[in-house]
Amino acid sequence: MKEISCCGINCGECEYFGSICVGCNKSCGKPFYIEEGKSCRIYECVKNKKCLENCGKCEELPCDLWMNTRDPKFTDEEFLNYIKERIKTLKENN
Repeated sequence: MKEISCCGINCGECEYFGSICVGCNKSCGKPFYIEEGKSCRIYECVKNKKCLENCGKCEELPCDLWMNTRDPKFTDEEFLNYIKERIKTLKENN
């Protein structure tokens, strides 16, 4: 199932999607792993600040916010490939 978040992540591939999480789009940037009362910073920027459908519509992609929200499990190379994959996903689904 494809459920693409505003930052290009396919929520449908996540093991938690459909059970404890409905994804960023349906939760308005508040997936299960975000602290209660807060929202994802990327979601806040693209949806609420810039009023865009997704990051693929932003001229600054990939921005510093993307580069600074890195999962520590990734090596530098893995992270850059992950960024490229998300950008590709956004462009394919726009």
